[in-house]
Amino acid sequence: MLVNTGNFKRGWIGLSVIVLITISLAFTHTAEKPVADKTDRPNIIIILTDDQGYGDVGFNGCTDIPTPNIDRIAKNGVVFSNGYVSYAVCAPSRAGLITGRYQDRFGYSRNPLYRPFDESIGLPLTEQTLPEMLQKTGYATMGIGKWHLGVHEKFRPWKRGFNEFFGFLGGGHRYLPHEYNIAEQDSAKNEGQSYRTKLIRNEKVVEESEYLTDALSREAVSFIDRNSQQPFFLYLAYNAPHSPLQATPKYLDRFGHIKDTKRKTYAAMVSAVDDGVGRVLDKLQELQLTDNTMVIFLSDNGGPESDNASDNGPLRAGKGSLFEGGIRVPFAIQWPRQIKVNSRFDQPVISFDIFATIAANVKGAAPKNKLDGVDLLPYLHGTKKGAPHEHLFWRNYDQKNFAVVHSSGVKEVVLADTATSLYDLKADIGETVNIAGKEKKLLLRFEQERKKWISITVPPAFYGLNQEKQYEEQKKLKKDY
Repeated sequence: MLVNTGNFKRGWIGLSVIVLITISLAFTHTAEKPVADKTDRPNIIIILTDDQGYGDVGFNGCTDIPTPNIDRIAKNGVVFSNGYVSYAVCAPSRAGLITGRYQDRFGYSRNPLYRPFDESIGLPLTEQTLPEMLQKTGYATMGIGKWHLGVHEKFRPWKRGFNEFFGFLGGGHRYLPHEYNIAEQDSAKNEGQSYRTKLIRNEKVVEESEYLTDALSREAVSFIDRNSQQPFFLYLAYNAPHSPLQATPKYLDRFGHIKDTKRKTYAAMVSAVDDGVGRVLDKLQELQLTDNTMVIFLSDNGGPESDNASDNGPLRAGKGSLFEGGIRVPFAIQWPRQIKVNSRFDQPVISFDIFATIAANVKGAAPKNKLDGVDLLPYLHGTKKGAPHEHLFWRNYDQKNFAVVHSSGVKEVVLADTATSLYDLKADIGETVNIAGKEKKLLLRFEQERKKWISITVPPAFYGLNQEKQYEEQKKLKKDY
């Protein structure tokens, strides 16, 4: 039998080329991240600290506590110099952030009591949460850390849009695992006891061995690793540097230069968070997800300086106050595909703008309720000029205090519905000079806008931590009746 070797060689070469091309295409296909790399389906990470001072990050001028990883977010994106949260204490601020709305619209105006069996205390089910919206568009969602939006079963994170949750349900927690001596979330009878509950992974109790901040960071990195091939939303809500002030030698040893014991422990707690932020950013880089991941960093309210030795810098007062120290926070966002590096935005923005910005830039996202936030990207791109908001509003219902910030930088503060002050924040960030006496017309305009805003609000839907006595009396009356 005769064989045409020339034809054979040409056929073998042609077949080899086809095989190589096929293999190459197969490897190219498997290497793709078909969803996560699309700009209309960005990954989203919100990193929220608890009670961190405005002046306690490097990008706001901190010198005694290095925050190189938090500062990476600022350098890779935009710093909001006038970045606000919607309230001056934890839970209402979180309610505004996660719904994109003034929490006074739906009565979440107090820090709630820890009552696992009271179904009236929690984020109303009429409110759509950010993870609920994203979950409907196919996002993997995870909440980590502090919840504080309802302890009753119907309010828990896995019922409010999170596929996964790791953390605790109340308003704070102890940091050292050997102190977690209450087995179940439902066994805690009050806020203080809730700080000692064991952590949970969804409905299952976890036996944790790591320092709490490190454990939360570990879970964040694991979630990103497991979901790198699909769009994901991560809500990383550290409870640091909220009291109790607890840190491990690993972090304390970094701050021998700080002699004040309280400030030293606070610094160590912030440093632990910064390490965790670094782990998250490094994981994004390792997986080549950085360019199309929106990473947002902010604190839930201003620092309570006397309580945890935080520093609000030049701002007046702190946590709980409607002066700047209570509501203006460190606030930065990176998203390399959309936000120019080393940017700065000086117009007032607020935490519920995060929901609106995400909703406007995620394909298929459909907010259920009217949002109070604004898509910030057109302002950052320069396609929209001016300020995102003409006015921003705050209310402390129980103390009858209000604040209104105008886009010009003028701010009204009303204390107990009697004393009214005006401050020019551009010239007087510390709110030291009351200009109300010479700005009668401006004061009148502020009053008109404030009354219009009050008309869309409702009273608090439940008693808070400061009304525990009234709550118990009401409960007794209902039982007797």
